[in-house]
Order: sequence, then C-alpha cells, then structure tokens
Amino acid sequence: MTTPTAPRLGTALARLLVLAAALLGVLLAGAAPASAHAALTGSDPQDGAVVATAPAEVGLTFSEQVAMSADSIRVLDPSGRRADTGEIIDLCSGAVVKYGVALRAGLPDGTYTVAWQTVSADSHPIAGAFTFSIGAPSATSVALPEQAAGGGTVGLLYGIARYLSYAGFAVLVGGGAFVLLCWPRGAGVRPVQQTVVRGWLTLTGATLVMLLLRGPYTGSGKLADVFDLAGLQGVLQTKTGAALTSRLLLLGAAALFVAVLFGAYARRTDPKERKDLSFGLGLGGTVVAAGIAGTWALAEHASTGIQPGIAMPVDILHLLAVAAWLGGLTTLLVALYRAPSVERAAVERFSRVAFASVAVLVATGIYQSWRQVGSWSALTGTRYGQLLLVKIGLMGVLVGIAWISRRWTRRLAGRTAGADAGTGSAADGSSPVAGSSPVAGTEAETGPEAGEEEPEQPDPGEQGTEEREPEEKGAAEQGTEAADPERAAQLARQRVAMATARRKKARDADPERTGLRRSVLTEAAVAVVLLAVTTVLTTTEPGRTEEEAARTGGTTAGSAAVPDRPVDIRLPFDTGGVDGKGVVRLSLDPGRTGANALHLFVERPNGKPLDVPEVKVNLTLEEKGVGPLPVAPDRIQTGHWSASGVQLPLPGEWRIQVTVRTSEIDQTTIEKNVKIG
Repeated sequence: MTTPTAPRLGTALARLLVLAAALLGVLLAGAAPASAHAALTGSDPQDGAVVATAPAEVGLTFSEQVAMSADSIRVLDPSGRRADTGEIIDLCSGAVVKYGVALRAGLPDGTYTVAWQTVSADSHPIAGAFTFSIGAPSATSVALPEQAAGGGTVGLLYGIARYLSYAGFAVLVGGGAFVLLCWPRGAGVRPVQQTVVRGWLTLTGATLVMLLLRGPYTGSGKLADVFDLAGLQGVLQTKTGAALTSRLLLLGAAALFVAVLFGAYARRTDPKERKDLSFGLGLGGTVVAAGIAGTWALAEHASTGIQPGIAMPVDILHLLAVAAWLGGLTTLLVALYRAPSVERAAVERFSRVAFASVAVLVATGIYQSWRQVGSWSALTGTRYGQLLLVKIGLMGVLVGIAWISRRWTRRLAGRTAGADAGTGSAADGSSPVAGSSPVAGTEAETGPEAGEEEPEQPDPGEQGTEEREPEEKGAAEQGTEAADPERAAQLARQRVAMATARRKKARDADPERTGLRRSVLTEAAVAVVLLAVTTVLTTTEPGRTEEEAARTGGTTAGSAAVPDRPVDIRLPFDTGGVDGKGVVRLSLDPGRTGANALHLFVERPNGKPLDVPEVKVNLTLEEKGVGPLPVAPDRIQTGHWSASGVQLPLPGEWRIQVTVRTSEIDQTTIEKNVKIG
C-alpha cells in the first residue's frame, strides 16, 4: 500500500500570503485613510460657486444621518476668521439629511472656506472643505489641516485596536465553543485555557483603548487628548461610547463564564453533573457572545442604511459564525501543537461545526453584500466592492484548505479505526470506543500535561545494546553524578534532548498527523489575512453609498455666477466602465454674453489627468428657447480640452451639459446650471 505523504504547504502558504499582501497593497495604495461611510452629497452654496450677495446660511446635505456638534461646520473668511455664528441649524426633511450654520451679517466680498467635520451614524468620522465666493474670488490665507479625519497616529492606533478586538472576540467565543461542543476534555488542558483567556484579555484591552482613543479619533486627532476627561465624558454620551461601555460590562460576564468553564466544569467527573453544567454554560455563553457581537451591530454598518431591523440580527449571526470557525480553528491549532493529545472525534466534531459556520457565513454574507454594494458596477467599481471580492477569494481559499484538513482527518480516522479493530479483539474481544484515539501528540490521554517533559523511554533500536551492557555501568554513572553535580545536570539535559528528539521523530514519521497540522496552520494563516480584510471593510465607505453620492453630485442644482465673472464648475461623472470615474472642471471666461473661452480639465478621482476619447458640450437657455448649442472642444493635452469663441447670445440661466466618453461603449452626460449676465 502506498503511504500517503503530507502536502508541502509551506511554499504554497508563503506564495499565498505574498499574493494577498500585494493585492491588498494595490487596493489600498493611494487611498485616503478616512473612514467615510456617510457622504456629503450637496451644499448650498456649491463648491466653487460665486454668488452676488452673501447667503443667510450655509447648508450641507449628507447621504445618511450624522452627529453634529457646535463646531461641526465652520465658515472662515479670507483672513481665516470665523464668519458664522456657530449655531447649527437642523434642515432635515423626510429622508433628506441636511444641516446648516448661520452666517454673520455684512460679510465683505471674497472667497470663503467651509470646513466641516462630523461622525456618521455608523461611528466613523468624516470631514471635508470647500470654498465659495461672494462678489468675486479673492486670495485666502486659510490653511486647512492635511490630515484626514480618523488618520494620523491616533487613527493608526484605533485601527489596530479595532483589529485586535475582532481577533480577541473570535478567539474568546470560538475557543469556548470548541471546548463545549467539540473537546470537553480540553477544559483541563493548560494551552487551551491560556488561549481563551488571552482572547478575553485582548478584547478587553482593545475595547478600553478604543474608548480612550474615541475622542481624539473623531475630533482633534491629537494623541495628547486621550486622557481628556471632558472628551471622554462626551464620548460616553454617544452611541459608540455606549456600545463600548456595554461591551466592557458583557466582558465581565464573559470572565465569569471562562472561570466556570476552566474551573468547576473542568473538575467535574460525574457525567450527569457535567452534562447539566455544559447546558448552562452553552446557554449563558451564547447569550453573552450574542450580546458582545451586538455591540458592533448596534454601532456600525448594520445600524444604518436600508433594513437595519434585519441587518443587525444578520450581523450578529455573521460575527458568531466567524468566531465559531476562526476562533475554533485557532484553538484546534494550539491543541494540535501544544496539547498532549486531541481525540479524533473532537477534530471530526469541529469539522461539522466549521461546515455549519461556513453555511451561515455564506447566507449572511450574501445579504450583507447586497445591502452594502447594491449593484454589479459598485462591486467592481468601488473600493468597498474590490475589497469584498478579495474577501470572497480568501474565503474560497480557506474553504479549500479546510477540505484538505478534512481529508487528513478521514485518513487518520480510517487508519486509527483499523488499528483499533486489530488490537481490540486481541485483548478481550471488545472494540474500543469510537473517537477515543488521539490525533495529535505522542502521549496517551493519561500522559503528562503539556509543557512537562515525558520521562525518557528506551529507544527500540538501542534496547538490545542496553541489555548487553553490564548493570555496573548505571551504578558508576550514578556515582559520577553524585560526585559531580555539573556532570549530572549535563546528563539530564542530554536525556531531555534525546527524549524530545525521539518524540519529534515519531511525530514526523506519521504523515497523517503531520499533514493535519500543516493544513490547519495554513488555514490559520489565511484566516489572519481574511480578518485583516474584514477589518478594513468595516472602515470603508459602502459601495451603495459611494455610488449614490456620485450620482447626486452629478445632478445637483448648479451655482449662480455674478455677471461678468468667470464661471468655474466641477462635475463628477461615472460612465460605469473601466476607469470610468472622474471629475470634469469647466471654465468659461469671461462668463458673459458674447464670445467666451471654454476650458475642460478631465481628472481622475485622485486629481491626476484622465485621457478620454471624446468630450462634447451643449449649452441651453430654456427660458428663451435657445439651444442646445453644440461645442466641440479640441484636445490640447492629456485631460485638457479647449474651445475658443463660444457664443452665449443672451443672458440668463444656462444649462451646461458635458458628455464624457471613456470607451467605445461607456459614456455619460452630466449637467449644471449657471447664471450668465
């Protein structure tokens, strides 16, 4: 019979991690660090508008609900002084989320800067700035901070704490579930105990750090403000602060669960008492785990957008399934490498739990993907959709490796069952209990605890030689050891090293166990990358929101221009094809009736020039029945198109339509109204 050999997954694992890192780098390189889940969909006045008289207020429209404070909207005059009253006005109506700030009376002409910063309903900070001019544009001394909301050192530390909180939750909940559902004897194994306790400590510590960093993360961005008690008090009054505080309280109940699991439960020997305690721990642990998962659902993605009443329970199920699979996988990996032995039945039970978890993940993941992405174009054309595709790919890889692990488990089960059948009849005619054979380790179930060295056993290959040696040799060595303690310590170390080498040799000679260890280790490595991608997804603007903001930004009512002033407008566009997103900057000079010079600049979202095959412009004055007047600008260079002598025969509110074609089949038309004197 051909002996199965363990698959060499080390090289494949390295290649997989390098590929995943490269793919993440491509997706994340150059992307803004801001965690913008709500989006600014409009403003009044518009960005770059030139208005004849000072407006009474400045209004901002958002894609979803936001939390406003007194300083959320600031209007600064050309010299950098506050031009607003500091009074936030609620302009929300129905599904429209709009807030404004009143302006002071008697503002002089010039360029004004509107700087805004707020927190979206799913707990992520967003910020931005734009300008408008009264009378005529002017120079401005306003210098806005370059650091994006939620960025810098505070943002980095907050992101790390967020990742660790997810990892700690998975290990805590998954490890406890693995012990109760798959391997009850593991409650008395020290490495398993240490793993679950470390999961609790990680989640608790990360939650405390997030609570302290929350104020600077959504506000000043300064690490020195971490211990600002007034800021902390303000955080506790927010939805996110309440969620983090609730999580800490639930972790207190989780500590009691862990203490009972590794204390009273581990010491129980009576089967009935152990079963009753197991039921109580399972019920209570499920409630606590669901409560902790609910602190994410109540404060982040699931609590906003469409169908929050369905999305929050689905999100809780999704998190619990992730914990049962990845946390249980981590605990199994620790048991395979550090525990004295793991029963075959325990591995088989975990295989069934993992299969059920994957089924739940697929069902809940499909719903979440539809809810957050909403369209095929958003799946491939937004950063959220691209990250989601990476996550789906990693899930596929993880399922494939899990299938390899399941094969090794079946091979080991078949070989062990055959050995048990052969030895059971030789002893007393009875078969051993199914699932009692160890899968990992070289010791039996009654062997020494993990971390203790096994007493030296004679090597079979050396036994004959040892029998031929005189008994006086042992007595002589004992005498030498008694006379020379240093020599005795050296001999003891040699015996330990020999015993360790023999155990390693025996372990490596078992291809099934080696294969299972390697495949589970590879699963855990891919799971780490998968968890990182999931964490990034929670801090990325959903594709549905991004597309809605782009559509709204492209059709928002235009700005009014002062007579005899150049017209400068920005028009975001999305043709729906590859490299089809960008912004058109259009300039009409002098912006009055008669001949005008038209300049078009087509840019990517990051501001770099975008080379497109064709750009067309139409001008229409509907109130006088003039137009549309076609304009065919000439290409000057990459991203720059120009036309001279553009005639505007009459004053009034002109509609400027720009058609952008990015490929043979992908094009879109965007428009804005401007007033021409």
